[in-house]
This record gives sequence, structure tokens and C-alpha cells, in this order.
Amino acid sequence: MSMLLLAVFIGVATALVFLVLAEFLRRGAQRQRATLEQTAQHSLVDLFIFVDPRQLLIINLLLFLLLPGLTWLITGSVVFVLVAVAVAAYFPQFLTRWLRRRRDAMFLRQMPDGLLMLASSLRAGMGLSSAIEVLVQEQPPPFSQEMGLLIRSQRLGVSFRDALDSLEKRLPLEEFKLFTAALRISRDVGGNLADTLENLADTLTRKAEVEGKIRSLTAQGRIQALVMTALPVLLILVLRVLEPKPMHLLFNSLLGWVVLGVIVIMEIGGFFFIRRIVQIEV
Repeated sequence: MSMLLLAVFIGVATALVFLVLAEFLRRGAQRQRATLEQTAQHSLVDLFIFVDPRQLLIINLLLFLLLPGLTWLITGSVVFVLVAVAVAAYFPQFLTRWLRRRRDAMFLRQMPDGLLMLASSLRAGMGLSSAIEVLVQEQPPPFSQEMGLLIRSQRLGVSFRDALDSLEKRLPLEEFKLFTAALRISRDVGGNLADTLENLADTLTRKAEVEGKIRSLTAQGRIQALVMTALPVLLILVLRVLEPKPMHLLFNSLLGWVVLGVIVIMEIGGFFFIRRIVQIEV
């Protein structure tokens, strides 16, 4: 009788554990789906990247299945599998931020040429709105896309100042704020906007040259950060293959997990410390 009660208790406890785990996974999947839908409908649309949320969800589910599976086959460690699951969950946000940084960098590279074209159109006698329309037609994206939003907002009845405010929220860049400030001052108090835009374009060009030199001088430090971070991980994987018995304790014991946690913390700290050293603001 006692054995029967024990078996029933174990069965009920196991069922409850599975129910709690299933509920946890269901809520996690719902939150991840909501995050992906928000990413597709807002973040990516702001970058003029139009993706079906269902396709993004399928890609993320495949990543959830493949990355932890490969991690388990290579390491055989539950800790690394959990890290792989966290990486798969964070990947959409990371990809969105990377695309935004890339787009902002491209926008800043195109900005001097766009300002010079706008100044030339103003010197030719065009109004500001007409000059911006010519700019939208001639310049490549993303600069032409953002200026096109300014024109479309005005056509919909939005005031010029409100349209600039919306663009500043979309592009929180100091260089772009200088441009919008020049447009506001010219619209409010007048002045030679063409000269202002030419001076701003020259300043941005010189700034880009200085930043390029700094990137060249600090390239070795950035590569060292990647190499020094990846080398211990690769060494652990190689030793895992060459010496599986001694490395078994590292992946399948409490002390080994603590050592791995310390390694991960020191690796991340060292990477960001080196990047912080070589990151010079202009």
C-alpha cells in the first residue's frame, strides 16, 4: 500500500512539474512571439525593412532548435545549452540594433554629400521644399528615405517644426540635430542657409576623416579584443575533443560550472574593457 501511495505521489509530482514547465514554455513562447511581432512591425519598419512576422518567428524557432542542439553535441553541457537558448532569445534584438547602427553609419556617410546638394539647389534659386524633393530623387537611401519622410509629413499637413521633431526622434544623432537646428533657425529668423549647410558639410567631412584615422590606429586593439576573447573558448573546445576525460569534470560538475561562470564573466569583462580603451570619441 505504501509503495502504491509513493508511486502515485511520484506520478502526481512529475505531472505537476511537467505542467509547470509547459506553462512556463508557453508563456515564454508568447512573450517571444510578441517581441518578434513588435520588432517586425516597429523596429524593422523604422529601418525600411519589411518582414512578415511569421517568417521571423519561424527563423527564430529554427534558431531555438538548432543552436542548443549543436551546442549539446559539441559540449555535452547543460550550462552551455542554457547559454545557447539565451543567445537565441536575444538574437532578434541584437540583429535589430546591429542593423540600426549600420544604417546610422551609412546615413552619416551620405550626409555631407546630401548637404552640399541641398546647398547647391538653394543657391540655384529653389525653395527649401523643392530642394529637398530634388535631394530625395537624387540621393541614395537611407538619407533620401529620411528626407522623403519630411516631405510626406508636410504634405499630410504636419508643420515643418513638428516634422523635424519626428525625424530627430527617429535619428537621435548629434550631426543630424545640427542639420535640423540650421533648418529651424533659417525658417524662423532667416539667414544664408546655403552657407550654413556647406560649412556643416565641411565639418562633417573633416570629422569623418579624423574618425577614419582613429579607426585605423585602433584596429589592432579591436582585433586583439576578439582574439583574446575567442582563444580561451576555442582552447576549451579543442581540449574537449583531445582530452575528454579530464574536461568531463569541467562540464558536468558543480565546481566545473563555477569555473565556467568565472571564465565567462572575465571574458566578457575583458572584451568590453579592451573595447572601451580603443573607443575614442571625436
